[in-house]
Amino acid sequence: MYASIWKDIFEKRDVLLITTNKVDSEVTLITSTGNLIGIAAFQSYYNNYFTGFSDAKITILDVYGQGNLITKHWRFTGTHDGEMFGIPATNKKIDLYGVSLVTIKYGKVLKEKNYFDNYSFLSQLGLIQP
Repeated sequence: MYASIWKDIFEKRDVLLITTNKVDSEVTLITSTGNLIGIAAFQSYYNNYFTGFSDAKITILDVYGQGNLITKHWRFTGTHDGEMFGIPATNKKIDLYGVSLVTIKYGKVLKEKNYFDNYSFLSQLGLIQP
């Protein structure tokens, strides 16, 4: 169920597919700059990947779960050809691996936190020296 949510969103490039059918209305996205709460905030955050990468692709490599906890291992690729989180386009290609820790409540995403190597991400964008 969880992997199919992201596959659908990225294939259709449509954050409006993030709805209360699959995500709790009080979903929390834990970020380094503070928690984002609610579906609108969740949609807005992930829309940055579509505005920043016209060819954004996520590949779910593995999903493991126990009880109400899920770990998703993913790969994100794309060309940074638009603004993303205030970063102007660099036209660099990225290939990034990461993990998301997810809490499920009554079959819906309640909380999500993403982990990836930010140094690698910024290096691939050409924003810092490798």
